Amino acid sequence: MKTTQFKRAIPLKSLIKRKKGADVDTFSESKDESGAQQKSSIEAHVEKMNNTMGGTSDLIEREIIINTKPLIKGVAFFINGLVDNEQVSDFMLKSLLNDSFDLEEAKEFSNTTLEHLIEKQLLTVSEVKMETDWDKIIHHLLSGNTILFVDGINQAFIGSTEGGEWRSVEEPKAEVAIRGAKDAFIESVFTNMALIRRRIKSPKMQFEMFQLGNSSQTDVAIIYMNGITNAKLVQEVRRRINKIDVEHLLNSATIEEFIQDKTLTIFPTVYNTERPDTAANSLTEGKIVIIVDGSPFVLIVPVTFSQFFKSAEDYYQRYDISTLIRILRYISFTIAVLGPSLYIALITFHQDLIPTRLVISLAAQREGIPFPAFIEALIMETTFEILREAGVRMPRAIGQAVSIVGALVIGQAAVQAGIVSAAMVIVVAGTAIASFTTPAYNLAIAGRILRFAMMILAATMGLYGITIGLIALVAHLASLRSFGAPYLAPFAPFIPENHKDGLFRLPKKIFNK
Repeated sequence: MKTTQFKRAIPLKSLIKRKKGADVDTFSESKDESGAQQKSSIEAHVEKMNNTMGGTSDLIEREIIINTKPLIKGVAFFINGLVDNEQVSDFMLKSLLNDSFDLEEAKEFSNTTLEHLIEKQLLTVSEVKMETDWDKIIHHLLSGNTILFVDGINQAFIGSTEGGEWRSVEEPKAEVAIRGAKDAFIESVFTNMALIRRRIKSPKMQFEMFQLGNSSQTDVAIIYMNGITNAKLVQEVRRRINKIDVEHLLNSATIEEFIQDKTLTIFPTVYNTERPDTAANSLTEGKIVIIVDGSPFVLIVPVTFSQFFKSAEDYYQRYDISTLIRILRYISFTIAVLGPSLYIALITFHQDLIPTRLVISLAAQREGIPFPAFIEALIMETTFEILREAGVRMPRAIGQAVSIVGALVIGQAAVQAGIVSAAMVIVVAGTAIASFTTPAYNLAIAGRILRFAMMILAATMGLYGITIGLIALVAHLASLRSFGAPYLAPFAPFIPENHKDGLFRLPKKIFNK
């Protein structure tokens, strides 16, 4: 008698990229020389599992004798650290080992097969399904589920036992709100989905799951409101996600790079947030949220330029206060981009535009300075960027102190040494403080890059160079799209309805729908 074997194993590929009709590695039945079919033995299942996993030490193999009449041999596999041990013990193994069950009597009563009896009667875990596709079985195993093979059955039982250690839900670190909610996304895709579901208890909210990454097989979920979100937008998001072909997908930044409309731009065209309330609010506006397992930041598409100046705090304060603060953010971003360049242009080319007393004061400060204004600004801006990056990378207890003390000490020492003027230190410091008011970190980085470009234009052509730079900047922003949506909307094109929550935040009674 020949021992039943599996079909040849194929490499683990992305389930989402499997072509319809392609060969699928499944449990098979073999025929002996007489032509009689023999079901796969449990030894063949175990052998294939061990060969696929390569003898990894975190794979737990548990042989069991199922307490039925007659007794049946089984074996369970799970990954140590990815499963909830209590669920594996109480709802998978204990139910199979302790509960006595007469198979023949059950078959006569329910007129069903052995595998369905085990699924419906013996396994008490919350979710159980049967699977024959070997790639899917391995994916479920590596996702924290328990795989059960039963002798004489050509299917694997998959019990939902995901668990292990996860970081608990904590306060937002990057998007702090004084009056807003105090919970933030974590690295678990299912926990993040639940955080949004708690805020929107509507059957219109739909979840779709994907697995991306040929090796990582990372769970990715897209969320949208059925009937509110444009169907073409949903289809376009699916299409772009399906086109992603990478070996490893470990964070949401990878998806952001693949799905954005244009890569040759410093401006972000995909919004990311760590706040569930921001994601929920975007869903009600007809946008799509993308959650990646292992990343505490979710993606939101489409997005406009004005979205990056909005904060969750805006919707927890009165509309007049929120409007004032939002306008202040726009002004601060303008200062962060143009502050040093305007100073360079005025000092170098347009001294006649400065009041006489101020010109005299600035000239006295610059007496003895060996560098032109552009070199001064370049030295101070570069120094401050280095201090800012050092403060971020250093331990939190000393990082902030080092950045602040370093800026004060270096600035004062540079002025006393006659390398830079006191006015330049004030301009650079004010510019740096203004850049911190932008709620979106990635837009603030874009502003920092633009600052250096504007400084070069100001040093070469003065205010004319700044004007040319601004025209090119506006033209570039007008050319950007985020999943087909104009990046400068509702300003260009001008959409009056969307100005209820654009530059101004009008009362909620007005833009409630």
